[in-house]
Amino acid sequence: MALDGKTAIVTGSGRGLGLAYARELARQGAAVVVNDVDSAVAEEAVAVIKADGGRAVAVVAPVGSTETAKALVAAAVENFGGLDILVTNAGVLRDKSLLKMTDEDFDLVINVHLRGTFTCVREAYAYFKENNVAGRIITIGSPTGQRGNFGQTNYAAAKAGIVGMVRTWALEMKKAGVTANAVIPVAATAMTKTVPYFAAAVEAEERGEAMPDFFRKELGFGTAEDVAGLIAFLASEDAAGITGQAIGVGGDRLQLWSHPEAVASEYRDGGWTYQDLAAAFPFAGSLQGVGEKFPPLPEELQPQTADSK
Repeated sequence: MALDGKTAIVTGSGRGLGLAYARELARQGAAVVVNDVDSAVAEEAVAVIKADGGRAVAVVAPVGSTETAKALVAAAVENFGGLDILVTNAGVLRDKSLLKMTDEDFDLVINVHLRGTFTCVREAYAYFKENNVAGRIITIGSPTGQRGNFGQTNYAAAKAGIVGMVRTWALEMKKAGVTANAVIPVAATAMTKTVPYFAAAVEAEERGEAMPDFFRKELGFGTAEDVAGLIAFLASEDAAGITGQAIGVGGDRLQLWSHPEAVASEYRDGGWTYQDLAAAFPFAGSLQGVGEKFPPLPEELQPQTADSK
């Protein structure tokens, strides 16, 4: 198995995407430290991994603090003898439009996603350097962090910040042989299950059927298990040369997101005054769009209303 003898921490792995990552890492041979804020959920996840034939222990704590980061690394070392892989998946949502979003809504999401990623990566990297481990850091981004989404100021800021940190860490960790990458998953989650646009895909999954090709191919939208293979690959020796990247995955689609680059440049002798720009802004026809643009649903995949049944 590709990860035989390795140990991984997966934050926020009691259910959903995080559990899918933890199970796949265990299937590939890694011992896993499961993390969740709910002890019953965490212990159930451990039981599932053990039933699969894997090894796992649970740390019940909210990520964000240095204390939790230290506890996670300590659990890996004390139970399995070391640490090789960190997947920072833990997250929360507090979606509200800007004027309705409170300080508490903003701070909670930033603390769990952004600060939680920072503290856990810092602690894991310290262990890697001290013990000469060519470890793997895998963070979780989002299309919202890449393009924005209505009502998600806090979440967009956190997810964009995570990708920015990954690019920095790839530079700082290169000499130690540690890789750092961000995965941008697109999958059925508790959040997407409430969106009517994805109803046909979610219903198919709940029936144990394959999602329609429109979702898996056109949208790159699939199950949590569709994302897990990339997590395990980036954790392996086969991905030793991949670092500083944002890689999207969902359904049948794999994507490499670009780093931000200038899309157009114009020059003017003496620089650009207000009057010059007001007279003829040179990029009026090249402005970038924001947010996700979904294609229309095929008629047969549109949600059924009471009148249409």
